Amino acid sequence: MDVDRLQRLASAVRTGGKGSMRRKKKVAHKTVSASDSKLQNCLKRMQVNAVNGIQEVNIFQGDNVIQFANPKVQASALANTTVVSGPSQTKALQDILPGVFNQLGPENIANLKKMAEQYSQEESG
Repeated sequence: MDVDRLQRLASAVRTGGKGSMRRKKKVAHKTVSASDSKLQNCLKRMQVNAVNGIQEVNIFQGDNVIQFANPKVQASALANTTVVSGPSQTKALQDILPGVFNQLGPENIANLKKMAEQYSQEESG
């Protein structure tokens, strides 16, 4: 091979100037944990505290419900923030309806009755 070409290739793998050690392998940096640590730092600044004793969290979105079983719940009254994390499942409202009545307040039960009336009118009409 050509000596000039070998010198160009050798200079491409140097980390510093002349006489410095050559890089043996390329290091791939992982940024996955960086985003999680940024989130945790932000939550610490907001003074979010863990809330114990919660077995299930349901988030209602129209006809779908996002259901968390045994979630990690953190809340801050000062920042008006609640953080729910853990494994979740998206289910239809009809699938979990009987078990959710004891979790609903009076205004939500009224909304549920309106939704049921609309649903029955759509099926009959």
